[in-house]
Amino acid sequence: MMSPSPAGVRSNSRNPDHSKFTVMNNSQPAQGELSVMFSGEGKTVSGHGIGPAVHNYYLVHTVISGRGTFEIDGHRYPCSRGDTFIIFPDELFSYVADDDDPWHYVWVAFKGHAAGHLLLSLGFSAANPIVHGRELRPLTSLYRKIRGTLEQTPFPELADLEAGGHLRVLLKELGLLNEGKLAFNSLAILPDIERQIKRAVRWLSYQYAQPISIEKLSRSLGYHRTHLSKMFKQITGVSPMQFLLKVRMERAKELLNGQNHLSIDQVASSVGYPDALYFSKQFRKTFGCSPSEYRSQARNG
Repeated sequence: MMSPSPAGVRSNSRNPDHSKFTVMNNSQPAQGELSVMFSGEGKTVSGHGIGPAVHNYYLVHTVISGRGTFEIDGHRYPCSRGDTFIIFPDELFSYVADDDDPWHYVWVAFKGHAAGHLLLSLGFSAANPIVHGRELRPLTSLYRKIRGTLEQTPFPELADLEAGGHLRVLLKELGLLNEGKLAFNSLAILPDIERQIKRAVRWLSYQYAQPISIEKLSRSLGYHRTHLSKMFKQITGVSPMQFLLKVRMERAKELLNGQNHLSIDQVASSVGYPDALYFSKQFRKTFGCSPSEYRSQARNG
């Protein structure tokens, strides 16, 4: 693969090592969590190779057809149709096309401060740089969308956003192929009830401002309210309603502490209490003072 040029390029004549070559560059890559640098497609000639070399970005290749060999971290991996291999920054790598059946692959390069952590969470590292797949269409479609987004766009900043979105979906697809190695897969191996309790905790933590029925929540998770409440308390130490009360009261404290001008009625409504008087009673019961007294104490130091 040739070095990326300043703009999107479609060329065969400039690439004697490829019978097919396309590369599109991002002219305005963001300095954020994750941003595409360039993406391309190439069909190499027999024995074409890159490296040993080092990059300062992440580079993902998916093999469409043919064969080749990829080497990183002192390990060599034969790759063929459906295989994806990942080059990591500052890791010495090399790869070479097969003499008899040279590979045809697509690639995307990216960077960003979240890239390393994200790949690790998907189970990829220099020690685990390969994932195998059979169905290529979802992947090749995403590579094609990334290239198309970067080609001849009048708004490169918007193209960067769109290409980054396609990249995230591509990484999600690779994560599905790598399911057995997902670092955040701990939820999937929990017993069903524990997994459901964790979902209930997330739901209560996010939806505290809405009218919440523990009965409906239990049904949506497939459990009787009594059983869910019992297991919820066993795992968290409190009942669902006690947990919800704690979330609401802590959020109320944040709002009362903040540099805002919300009335007590507005604070009550923001944490799920349409009745401000009932909210005040609950707040006093929890913290030993009224919301107004708490705000006054907080602001006066």
